[in-house]
Amino acid sequence: MKIKLLIPLFILLTALVGCRAGHQQVLASEGSQVKLRSIQTRAFDTPDKRNTLRNCIATLQDLGFVIDSADDTIGTISATKLSGYRLRMTVSVRPRGEQMIVRANAEYNMQAVEDPEPYQQFFNSLSKAMFLDANDVN
Repeated sequence: MKIKLLIPLFILLTALVGCRAGHQQVLASEGSQVKLRSIQTRAFDTPDKRNTLRNCIATLQDLGFVIDSADDTIGTISATKLSGYRLRMTVSVRPRGEQMIVRANAEYNMQAVEDPEPYQQFFNSLSKAMFLDANDVN
């Protein structure tokens, strides 16, 4: 009789432990997604979407990327870098008030790039280009 009571209790405890472990994994992946998104995104103080897109294209080209497609209506650019490896980057530009939000997504072998270096390179170069453009420095 006691064994009949212990089996459902054991099953219930096993299910609760499994749910807890799954919940912790979800929280851990959400934290890493927030961290990755913060690496991938920058805000620029300009209301000019078209000019921001032009600067993104020029920056990608300066970094050795070949532009695959660009759409100024949607605000997206796709580019590929082929120097010993195949790195694909997609950049989106969207307005937020008087700012433009630029988000870059890099992928290598169909896997999202989580290393901050390619994003830092892109945004450092883009920041310089945006500064020079805003101050009419040729």
